[in-house]
Order: sequence, then structure tokens, then C-alpha cells
Amino acid sequence: MGLFDTVKHYKNQNYTALKKECVEKGTLFIDSEFPPDDRSLFFTKDKIQGVVWKRPKQICDDPKLFVEGASSGDVSQGHLGNCWFVAASSCLAEFKEIWHKVIPDAKGQEWNAEQPENYQGIFRFNFWRYGEWIEVVIDDFLPTINDKLVFIHSQSLNEFWSALLEKAYAKLFGNYESLDGGELSEALEDFSGGVSDTVDLVGDGVATNVEERTALYSRLHKDMNRKSLMAASIPATSQAEMEASTDVGLVKGHAYGITEVKNIHLEGSGLFGMFNRDKIPMIRLRNPWGKCEWNGAFSDGSPEWNKISKSDREKIGLTFQDDGEFWMTFEDFCKYFVQVCVCRTVNTSFLSLTRTWHEGLAHGQWKNPDRAGGCFNNRDTFLKNPQYSFDVTKEEDEVMIQLCQKSTRLQAGSTNHAIGFTVLKVELNRRYRVHDANLQEKVVSSKFRDSRSMFLRQSMKRGRYVIIPCTFEPGKEGDFLLRMYTDSPNNFKALEHDVPGGSWWNCVSKQPVMVTNIKVMRATDLQKQDAQGADPYCVISCEGEKVTTHLCPNTLNPEWKEAALFYRKDPRGSPIKIQIWNSNVLRDQYMGKHVFMNADETNTIAQEVGLVGRKKESSQPRQGKLLVQITQSSNLMQI
Repeated sequence: MGLFDTVKHYKNQNYTALKKECVEKGTLFIDSEFPPDDRSLFFTKDKIQGVVWKRPKQICDDPKLFVEGASSGDVSQGHLGNCWFVAASSCLAEFKEIWHKVIPDAKGQEWNAEQPENYQGIFRFNFWRYGEWIEVVIDDFLPTINDKLVFIHSQSLNEFWSALLEKAYAKLFGNYESLDGGELSEALEDFSGGVSDTVDLVGDGVATNVEERTALYSRLHKDMNRKSLMAASIPATSQAEMEASTDVGLVKGHAYGITEVKNIHLEGSGLFGMFNRDKIPMIRLRNPWGKCEWNGAFSDGSPEWNKISKSDREKIGLTFQDDGEFWMTFEDFCKYFVQVCVCRTVNTSFLSLTRTWHEGLAHGQWKNPDRAGGCFNNRDTFLKNPQYSFDVTKEEDEVMIQLCQKSTRLQAGSTNHAIGFTVLKVELNRRYRVHDANLQEKVVSSKFRDSRSMFLRQSMKRGRYVIIPCTFEPGKEGDFLLRMYTDSPNNFKALEHDVPGGSWWNCVSKQPVMVTNIKVMRATDLQKQDAQGADPYCVISCEGEKVTTHLCPNTLNPEWKEAALFYRKDPRGSPIKIQIWNSNVLRDQYMGKHVFMNADETNTIAQEVGLVGRKKESSQPRQGKLLVQITQSSNLMQI
């Protein structure tokens, strides 16, 4: 399915139908859903005095949507604290395949001086919103003071795509004031439908740790080549620091678009001796103000550029203009910047020739009293949160998880909750909600912040996992979107039910009376089966259900640490059986088994047990020992 196969109409406004209506009436479009007055500017009046709404034709003689295409220089910040959105728009301009989707049919929306009758003063833009694409329709009235645009504007006075884009985005959130303050990751995601990740350069020690810095450069270089949207910032620690310039020309409380990450070759031995290398990792950024640039090494016109060949300077498009765009060494970048935001456009189309991901997606809700339990620190309530299971079906897989709370920008003074999530490794066959976190392995927890979204990238081994998205404090209500991606199929699903039951068949069939968690820890001193020893795995079975652990290659002392969960209808008549097998190409070899007859309730206990043969040899001991942990209860919501 293509990215824009299904686009919903915001406020039920259909661009094609509205434009046709204007043609038939011979009028220019006026948007009643986002009127050209103070209601569309602020939550309260009098924020900015003297605003007059004008159409582009009233501002200049030859208005254009684009002048010589889109570029990062087309986006300059106005009288609004939305540098996060400005920087994201600057990034957007660098990736044509993305802005062509955000600004569909750009040619058809352009002014045509030869056919003025085809212009109806109506534009449309597409934004990604929590798993779906929304078409936002606007008129072309823009707020001005003294015939100059109040907010975002282009360096070309007759170019209006960035101003109209900002207006459509403001409409999506209610008004222009709702864009005053935000996070770069929000706009990058809304432009691309991608998955954002914020890197803390200071907290991760990137500036002082060469290995961390090298690894980050490698990731950013790959992300840039994969058409990711990226930006960086130096957060202000007080209101007085907002928009304050540092000694090196960088501005605090400001978001810079990253437009290139590149190794640049050095010319001559002088600089090679200085840096002790023949090429240097560098990064190019753009200040959305269009001015105020870095003034350190490799700044515009600095002598370091004399050590870069003319051909290489031409290849990277080097210009020395006061346009807000500049280069830095990656080392200086990590020294002076604090945060980097990367928005990856994740490919899930299996018709593509490039790498594809398997996606799991769910819309959820934190709601009192049963689904708003707070973070892992709240042990009594944590498991009351929504729960989602997924499988890692490879021996090891890279997993990306993003939790996004649905915005409350539409209300003045609204704030985000502090959100995050925890991942538990659970029984291989778990199909119902987790009730005891102590029996599960806590794999990882994200950080908790009052951001719109939280992201985690983690390598995980084969098995079944449960993601528990939550607010930091219990009792906080809200809606969210959870997305996760793996390299292999992941069987992602919401765990809705606490225990088995609910179907008509359960009314007449025998109900479970006991729940058992049995964890196979390891085996020791198994009998050698082949030249390399053995490739053992376990099959755990009970009442017709079988669960198979992963295989441990070339060992007689395997460690599995994997569990199975059984809801048992006849615990005294149907015991649990664990068989150990040696994997072979033609036919697997039986190595031994143990049958657990105990049907009494018990807290977690570890048992080391012996192994016996099959069928007629079931009374004959086999070489080796098996260590297991068993927990079972007649309360089905105990485990």
C-alpha cells in the first residue's frame, strides 16, 4: 500500500469539491473553518497588534508557490516561537520525495499568470497524524503587518509555500499560538510519518567519548543516506537564555536543521598532520533565521577551507553567504550542541527493493481505574496499564518502539504527560495479560519525559515480549499511539483479556482451575550425541499444548531461560512434560524427559530433576540433570 493511498479530509473539507464550487461561483475561497481573523491567531486576543490578513496577490505583484523549487533557504522564522517547526520545514525542503507528498500536486496548485481564472485562492497540504494521513485545506489569506508576513517567510519575497504550510499546520492544531513552543520530533513525524529519536549528546557523553562519537557519526551518516530528517539544538535553561547567541555564534533555545553528514577529504600534509587523518567527518546545519552562523573552525570564509580542494568544495556546494547555513567538524558539533533529533522514514512496503520492516501498530488509552497504572515504580498498579505482545522470531533482531501521546495543543495551557514504556520478556506462549511482573524478565525501559513521543531502539533475542506503555504517574488519562518495528514478522497484538474465557464454547466446556508458569533454566551433563556434543532444545507440553524453546548449539550444558504458561483444566490428571531433543538435519534425537506431577499451589521454587527415557524406557534414567522453576496457583489472575 502506498503512503497516501488513503487520505482523510480534515473538518470534512474536500479540496477538489471546494475548488470546483469556487470555479462555478467565480469567487476566491474563504475558509470558514479557519477564518482570516484573530480567532485563527491566538487563544486570547492582543498578542500582536495591527495584523491585517492579505492574499499573496495583495502583498506582491507576482506570487509563486515555489521560486526555483524548494530549498532550506525558503524558510525563515517570524514573530512566533516555533523554531522547532521552522527547522523541520527547512529539513523538509531538502527531501523532495517527502515534500512532494506533504504538498501534493505542487504544479497544479501553483499560480499561473497566463491563466488567472484557474486560481481560486485554495491550497491543500497532507500531514501524518497518529497513523493516518490528513488533508488540510486552507485559503491563501496570510497575517501581515505593514505588508510583510508576520510568521514564516521565504528569502524570496514572492515565494509562499513555507508560509502556507505553516498556516495549514496551525489550522490542524487550532491556531498559530498553538505552535509557540514544541519539539522538533513532532513536526518531522507529521511531515513524514516516520519514527523520531532524540539523542542526548551531553547525557550520553558523546563530546568526551571518541567511541560514542564515532558510533553516532556512523548512525547519522547512514540515516542521512536513508533520507532521514534530522536537526539539532542547544536547549535554553532559562527564559533569559532563549534565542541568546553564544560566543561561537550558535543560538540557544533554537533548532537547526541538519542538511548533510559527510566525510570531507583534506588536501596537503599540513592539515593532515594537524588532524592525523586524511579526511574529516563533518556536518552541515542551517539556522532557520537565515542568519547568525557558527564562527569557529570551518565557518564561512575561515582559513581551514584552504586545505579542502576546490573540486571537493564544489562537490559539497560550499558557499560563503550570510544565509544561515554552515559546516562544522563533527567533533565541534558534539562539543557545542546538546540534542540531535532523527526522524527515520520506515519502509514497510514489501514491494520495495530497499530494506523493509514489519510494523505493529495500536491505538490505546490510559483510563482510570483499570488502565492507568503509572510506571514500573508503582508496582501495585503498573500492570493495570494496556499491554501488547510481540515475538522476535530470529535468533536476534533489532527492535524499534515508539510511544506517542495524542496532542493536547488544541487547549490553551495544556501540557503533555510524562510518558514511557517498559518491555518484559514473557512466556513463549503467553496470550493473556501479565499479572505478576516478578515472574518476567524486565528487558528494558525507555526514559520518561513530557514529550509527545518516546523512542527506543534495542537488540532483542528470540522470544515473546510484552510492551507496557504508561504515564510516569498513575491515574493520568489520555490517548496514545504505539508503533513497533522488527526485521522479521512479529505477531504484534493487544492483550485484552485477563484469563481464558468469554466464548460460547466456554459455557459448556470445562474451565481452567489452575495456572502454571514453568521456566526451563538449563540442563547439565547431557549425553553426547555427535562429534560436537549436541544441539539441544526443549519441548514443554501440557493438556495438548506444546511449547518449543530455542536451540542451544554445540553444548551438553545448554541454558534456555525460557518459560511456558498453561491454564490447566485437569492438573491432577494431566501433568506437565518436558522433553529434551538434539536437533539434526534428518531426524532429531531424543535425549531425556521429566514429568511433573505436582498439582499443588506454590510460589516460585527451583527444582533440579533427573531425566528418563521414552515409552518402554520411561523408568530408565538418562544422563543429565534439568533445572526448572515452577509457579502455580488456582487464582488464574495470579500469574
